[in-house]
Amino acid sequence: MVNPAAENLIEVKSVNKWFGDLQALDDVSLDVQSGKVMVIIGPSGSGKSTLLRCINYLETPTNGQVWFNGERLTSDQKELNRHRAEIGMVFQSFNLYAHLTILENITLALKVVKKIKNKDAESIAMEQLRKVGIADKADKLPAQISGGQQQRAAIARALAMRPKLMLFDEPTSALDPEMIKEVLDVMMMLAKEGITMIIVTHEMGFARAAADEVIFMDHGRIVEKNTPDGLFNQPTSDRTKLFLSQILHK
Repeated sequence: MVNPAAENLIEVKSVNKWFGDLQALDDVSLDVQSGKVMVIIGPSGSGKSTLLRCINYLETPTNGQVWFNGERLTSDQKELNRHRAEIGMVFQSFNLYAHLTILENITLALKVVKKIKNKDAESIAMEQLRKVGIADKADKLPAQISGGQQQRAAIARALAMRPKLMLFDEPTSALDPEMIKEVLDVMMMLAKEGITMIIVTHEMGFARAAADEVIFMDHGRIVEKNTPDGLFNQPTSDRTKLFLSQILHK
């Protein structure tokens, strides 16, 4: 199903997700325009990661609709593969192949999914490694570089596919504190370049600086959404106020 008049790159319409008796998402709706950055915050278990996974159908919504680039996503595998080629996702764990070099990790999908020749794939990969500041690590195995560098390699791998949308699921949560900034700096650069992103994070300073819109979730619902200034400085929900008071004053 196609909606040629769609103005939003992503539209989530009344999505619910159940895992047995547990309702992880409760009537969630949101939309993201192309070139915008949405940051999703909230306590652990509030449905943030499940929402992200439903947006690219790593989890199938129990009901409701997800639209990407004017087309409704379904469980049709061929169609899903076509859409996923345009959606980059960066996870908490870096998901790099341990036996492949950083360069090989990035060129693999280019060659297998996009059928790009080896030399051209390596050129694209090196361009993205330079962008994230680790071109000198191209021939290293993942175990030979730091966690922050591995996460930047994962970002480069996603960017190499030239995605229309980037999804980040708590990309700094597995990192040592001194490595967090190098990853956030890369993400800030992408935001300034106008790459459409939906980011789940606990990094409130980053959310303030990078987001066009911030969403606060709790118990599978969107409690509040606003500009960073509005949500952080003038939250309207008591639940949002409580969460921010706990997380900002530690």
